[in-house]
Amino acid sequence: SASNNNLDLFGEMAMCAKLHKAFSADPTVLCAEKVVEMATLGGARVLGMADRIGSVTPGKWADIILVNMNKPHLTPLYNPFSHLVYAASGADVVTSIIDGRVVMKDRRLLTIDLNEVMDAVRKIGKTIAGEGVKRR
Repeated sequence: SASNNNLDLFGEMAMCAKLHKAFSADPTVLCAEKVVEMATLGGARVLGMADRIGSVTPGKWADIILVNMNKPHLTPLYNPFSHLVYAASGADVVTSIIDGRVVMKDRRLLTIDLNEVMDAVRKIGKTIAGEGVKRR
């Protein structure tokens, strides 16, 4: 990401695909299935963790999301990969499983207190922004 602060991997997948198509002037470049692979297994490879994450494979961690595809902006569904890349967003994720443990179900976080985390992040953000630091 180019520091857009959105933190939405779906948006990043769409941007990646669209940029490749625009710069190559070829609408067939980089199909949606390849973009999803880049975001999952490709990301795992970059992190040096492809042996543990990035695909649903026996022996790997069970990191899985469930996306609610029964929404107006995702209807009709012709190609699931295309919908994930070009139409879905993080807000469409209803369940998240990390290493086999359900951490979000029906959009409700089960393992952390979101308000506590956001408070901590705000404090860190103030430090990063240099709040209270005199500027020249």
